[in-house]
Amino acid sequence: MNRTLLMSTNIGLAVALGGASPPPMAIPAIHPANTKFSAVPARAASRAPVANMPRRVPRHPPHVVKQPLPAAVRHVIAANRDATREPAAQGFTDAAQLYPYAEGALYHVYAAPGRVTDIALQPGETLGSVASGDTARWVIGDASSGSADSRRTHVLLKPFSAGLSTSLVITTDRRIYHVTLTSTAGPAMAMLSWTYPQDDLIALKHAAEKAEGAIPVATGVDVEQLHFNYAVSGDAPGWRPLRAFDDGRQTFIEFPASLATGEAPPLFVVGAKGDAQLVNYRVRGRYYVVDRLFDVAELRLGLKHQQVVRISRTGNVPASRRGA
Repeated sequence: MNRTLLMSTNIGLAVALGGASPPPMAIPAIHPANTKFSAVPARAASRAPVANMPRRVPRHPPHVVKQPLPAAVRHVIAANRDATREPAAQGFTDAAQLYPYAEGALYHVYAAPGRVTDIALQPGETLGSVASGDTARWVIGDASSGSADSRRTHVLLKPFSAGLSTSLVITTDRRIYHVTLTSTAGPAMAMLSWTYPQDDLIALKHAAEKAEGAIPVATGVDVEQLHFNYAVSGDAPGWRPLRAFDDGRQTFIEFPASLATGEAPPLFVVGAKGDAQLVNYRVRGRYYVVDRLFDVAELRLGLKHQQVVRISRTGNVPASRRGA
């Protein structure tokens, strides 16, 4: 190619100078006998390994061995998972989610940017403090509604963006709430509150006790036939009876009001030979009602350090004359 370019250049120069064209240059002929060809095709030769070149070993990314979590961490994860209460369709009243309150449970709340979620506490419950794990990306405040006994505290929250997760702890004068917060790009929970099964059971118990207290200990009792000639002696526990009396058929043992909150002692009737026999009785409020008369009885409570209170009938009127 270089020779051809040179020849063309010389011819052009001679013509431009007005001279005669130079004689053509002799190009040596290439004879096949003078040329050596490789027996390996060109494409195959290009793939032939080059001598003394180190062989390239394919590189693989290092294998990363994932270490198992410690047992304590696994226990925490499992406990939090089991304790978490998620919103359920049957728990909604309109747009408000109602969770049954249980101490130690985690309540999951879903919020969204541009939306305010209302956490309503029990009416009459006084807010103590609110603590959050992320106060930089969540707006958290409180407000109140109602007045007097119906006054209700509300904890209001809103995330700055979606994809956030943190925890919230609310303390009050009655209980503590543990809440898990998650922000999404979708809709948010408008409101959530709790039902309180334990409080309902306590209210039912108080109502039952009040109704039972209104029932008379006994009916058809002739006040003229009441006998109060009983002496109380022995130990002085908190449940020591105030007095005992009978109406000629039944014996009544009156206890202090603390009997309802403590353990009730069993009643034993002591025979003439000192043998004790457990006797049947009914509990009416703070009274034991025994459907018989006795001369001596004992209230016993405890095993190793037993407390014993003796109730003895005094006077000379034999029980046999009074319907024993």
